[in-house]
Amino acid sequence: MDEVRFEGITPIVPVRDLAAALERYRLLGFTVEQADADADYGFANRGEVWLHLTEWAEHAPKRTGAAVYVYVSDADAVHTEWSASGVGGRFTAPQDTPYGLREFAYVDPEGTLHRIGSPLAG
Repeated sequence: MDEVRFEGITPIVPVRDLAAALERYRLLGFTVEQADADADYGFANRGEVWLHLTEWAEHAPKRTGAAVYVYVSDADAVHTEWSASGVGGRFTAPQDTPYGLREFAYVDPEGTLHRIGSPLAG
């Protein structure tokens, strides 16, 4: 039997307001769309990164927040772009990590933690 390969992953992120979340991701440079078959479901993608968004009435950011890690080619450039986008939430400054990445964090108004990292120049 051939070994099964895992070929990708797409997080499903809970949101309280799908329209607001789609707009936030659009401002962050993602292509966004609402699902045709489900008014409470949407998609955000940028390059090879896909996020699915689901509007969930019981979502409470302090209890049901999500976290995603996104690898990019240049974390500093993404930080500059995202922090200038006007989206709500909190950003940390990019920093070098002991595990060989340059990274920053963005916590959106829904409580989702986005950690963005790129390899340190070696």
